[in-house]
Amino acid sequence: MSSQRYQEFIAERTRLLERIRELETENAELRKRLGEPVTPMPPASSAMQNLSLQEKIDLFCSLFKGRDDVFARRWYSKTRGKAGYQPVCQNEWTPLCDKRKYKCADCPNRQFSPLTYNDYYRHLEGKDSDGRDVIGLYVLNEDNTCHLLCTDFDDKNCEHGYQDDVLAFVDVCRSWNVPYSIERSRSGNGAHVWIFFDSPVLAVKARKLGNAILTEAMNRDGKIGFKSYDRFFPNQDTLPEGGLGNLVALPLQGNARKNGNSVFVNEFFEPYPDQWQYLLNVDKFSEQTLEELLKQNANTMPLGDLSKTSESKPWEVPVANKIERTDFASEIVITRSNMLYIPLS
Repeated sequence: MSSQRYQEFIAERTRLLERIRELETENAELRKRLGEPVTPMPPASSAMQNLSLQEKIDLFCSLFKGRDDVFARRWYSKTRGKAGYQPVCQNEWTPLCDKRKYKCADCPNRQFSPLTYNDYYRHLEGKDSDGRDVIGLYVLNEDNTCHLLCTDFDDKNCEHGYQDDVLAFVDVCRSWNVPYSIERSRSGNGAHVWIFFDSPVLAVKARKLGNAILTEAMNRDGKIGFKSYDRFFPNQDTLPEGGLGNLVALPLQGNARKNGNSVFVNEFFEPYPDQWQYLLNVDKFSEQTLEELLKQNANTMPLGDLSKTSESKPWEVPVANKIERTDFASEIVITRSNMLYIPLS
């Protein structure tokens, strides 16, 4: 089913649900006029109300799995107006901590803090207005496996909006029966598409899945350039020596949720009314199905396809052309001046 056809289906479903609500209201009004008793419809059970705090955190942890022996937390400097993430250290601001002498990465007294229940609680509660309670999860395990693949779409450099790219990406997921979840980013100017695995898989396989989905999406629509695509998490196939790999900010941080961000949304980018009910129904992708899908797409070009609009017939949809390494020059001349200049041809 194409993205356009799927959107038409969603719009029709929304229209029918609204019509059902109208008919229920009319039915209740007619019963009143006829003197018949009106039995109110029982409210739907809400996971937000039914789940305990412990159950919510357990559910959250069952999906957003990464390293639990180390994690990062967001920092924010009001004086400089800058923000970032750094691993949480048990010795920070103790007598063993000398930030004037050592950078954190080089400190001999560095001792990572494990990720605990209280850290998840602080993140979900999200009382810090500057977001200094946001958890940064290291998704690449020490054995080079991961429990999820997160694709980051950012609107900073996107001319046509990140939403079209997201929809093209999830359209392939849907047709390939890959379960996915769309999260609006903390800033509200981008999105994460999460794919959860039911068991740890090698990061190289998870990233191959992401590359195959991106390539297929570009093959289906030559006008999609994926300018908003930023990166995958994990961002490496293997853990760098002495490093932790890239981190991803976890969703549902309390303060961001108040602004309608860091929440899971539908294909209209509207937040689900009960985020916990949504998470209860999230499906996971099995390693066996992943293996089968990768075999089917073993010949997918890692560089994707190149398409250009025809200058003589600009009204026609461009056709994607396969590109290979041999299409590129073995050497290029780069001019270094006030910037680096690379010739286009």
